[in-house]
This record gives sequence, C-alpha cells and structure tokens, in this order.
Amino acid sequence: MKAIIVDLDRTLLHTDKTLSEYTVNVLKKCHNKGFSVIAATARTEKRILNYREQVGFDAVITMNGAKIILPNQVIENSIPCSSGERVLSALISVPDTLISIETSDGVYSNFPIPDWDYTNYDDFPNLPSDVTLYKILASSSNNKLYDKIKHLLTEDVYYTVANNTLVQIMSKKATKWNGIKAALEALNISQADAVYFGDDNDDIEPIRMCGIGVAVSNAIEAVTNAADHITGSNDEDGVAHFIEANLL
Repeated sequence: MKAIIVDLDRTLLHTDKTLSEYTVNVLKKCHNKGFSVIAATARTEKRILNYREQVGFDAVITMNGAKIILPNQVIENSIPCSSGERVLSALISVPDTLISIETSDGVYSNFPIPDWDYTNYDDFPNLPSDVTLYKILASSSNNKLYDKIKHLLTEDVYYTVANNTLVQIMSKKATKWNGIKAALEALNISQADAVYFGDDNDDIEPIRMCGIGVAVSNAIEAVTNAADHITGSNDEDGVAHFIEANLL
C-alpha cells in the first residue's frame, strides 16, 4: 500500500470530535514510512483545519468531493445556482424542513447549528449573492422528506443520507470516490495501492474500489458488508490499530 485514505467523523475521530495522540503518532509514522495520507470527509475545508494541522494530510476531499484540495490544485464540483434554487424551492414546500447550504462564502442555515460558524438565512429558495454552491443539507422531524427526496431533485444532482437522518445533496460530479481518484492521480498512486477506512453510505464506493477497504466496527451494516476487513470502533482508535498491525 502507498496511500492511506480516511473518513473523519465516526471513523478517524472520536465521538467527541478529537484525535487521540496515539492516532496522530501512527499517522506521522505513516508519513515517515513514505505513505501518502489523505482525508475524505463530508466536512467543509474550514471545519477540518485543526485536523490538517495535526496530521498533515497530503490531500483532502471535502464536502464529499465538492471541493478537492490537492498539492498543486483545487478542484470544485459545485451545484449550478439555478438547480440549487429549484431544489431549495421544492424542499421548503415540505413542512418542518431544516435547511443549510455550504458555499464559497461559508454556511447559511434557516435554523441554529450549535458549534458551527454559520450565517442565519431566511431567504431560501433564493441563494445569497455571488456564492458558489457546494452542498445542500436538509432534515425533517417527519419522514415526508425522505419519502419524497428523489422527486425533489434536478437531473444534475444526487443525494445521500448520513447518520440515517441528514440528506446531503450535491452535484453528480461531487462524490468521495471522484475526489479520491483525483487525489491518487495527483500523487501518482494506483487505486490498488490504496487502503480506505470508513463508516457510512458515502464510504461504500471507495471501500469497494480501493485495494483494501476497512470498516470501523461502529459502521452501518452496508459498509461492514462491503469491507475487506473490520477494525475497532472510532472510539477505540480502530484505524490506527489496523494500520500499526498490518501496514507499518
């Protein structure tokens, strides 16, 4: 293996969103051994700055592939504003829908998001002016949203569900796997020489496509079924233990 690719939330990070000293030290050993270490996350670039400082990732796939940060290039796979406003118009027609958007100008939301740096915004479906739209996030206290979501989308976007509750809507070009392929190409590494660690729906494709796919034990069943190996949970530093036992 030449590349180690990790999801962050519920995979590399503890439930309290911290990185253990043990995990950081193992990833530093990986760098010293010549591995490329890549993060693939649903988070925005701003919300991973401290983890980048701790680990020193060689490349970062953010917002599920909507923004890919490579050593010498940044690739953006955004949602056309016209499509975004059509989707937002459909979403707000569903009662009790909580909406936030991730843009080039930060996060805008029609509800409070604790611990997030966001702007309160009550003008959906209109978008803030002069922004690039990366991602639409929606949730609801009832199930109508999930029953209807396929019929609310335009042809150039798709959705996934995180933690069985949060709908994430992105450009069809914005997938973790597309981001990983771009990162591996930039680093001149084949997918067969990469190991991927994940826990949720967005991780299934990279787990299947990389040379080795590893699920943490707290992953959803679809991920554990797709994986070549299952390691300890995120709170047990399962990623670091697998790396130390099998790759270093």
